[in-house]
Amino acid sequence: MIAVIIPAHNEARRLGRCLKSVNAAAALAREAGHQVEVLVVLDRCTDSSAAIARRHQVETLSVNAGSVGAARQAGAALMLERGATWLACTDADSCVPGHWLLSQLACEAQAVCGTVHIERWQPWQTAALRKLYLSRYEAREGHRHIHGANLGICARAYTLAGGFAPLAAHEDVHLVRALEAQGAQIVWTARHSVATSSRRDSRAREGFGDYLAGLESVTG
Repeated sequence: MIAVIIPAHNEARRLGRCLKSVNAAAALAREAGHQVEVLVVLDRCTDSSAAIARRHQVETLSVNAGSVGAARQAGAALMLERGATWLACTDADSCVPGHWLLSQLACEAQAVCGTVHIERWQPWQTAALRKLYLSRYEAREGHRHIHGANLGICARAYTLAGGFAPLAAHEDVHLVRALEAQGAQIVWTARHSVATSSRRDSRAREGFGDYLAGLESVTG
């Protein structure tokens, strides 16, 4: 079974678009004969994120962690108990392509690290910022970017690596480094890039939003 795990903290504004894209990718995988379950891990949500997940017929798990790493960890634990053999991770402010899950599986690896791209820049984000970001980002095969918004791991490798650590940030990097240390086969690909948000009000400190903010300060 393929399990898609999406942590969310008050993501009512963006969650619907995310789930629409994930459900489309799940439908294609199901057509190919795969069982797919989608789980939104609601971490201290006080908005309508739960209702949006129900509207999209997606299961939810509520946690009181205040930590994206702990939320991913809880979601993975539940899905592994249900027999998941592949864990596909994205973020609530991101949209996956239709071939996302099938492309991960086609890599025939123990883990797949995908790229992200910004589909909609914010009006206040200057051309200089966009140019600097693009100059530093390697959207190619063999890149070395790690994004929780575009990550796939087989259950066995995930378990052997110790799973997601309950960190407030960089839980994805921590896991991939542990996979590398155990000699896991990892594919670094740009073939199923995920569209992600360029917002300033990122939910995880030191995450992608803060990275963009840091570049913005450089371009000043």
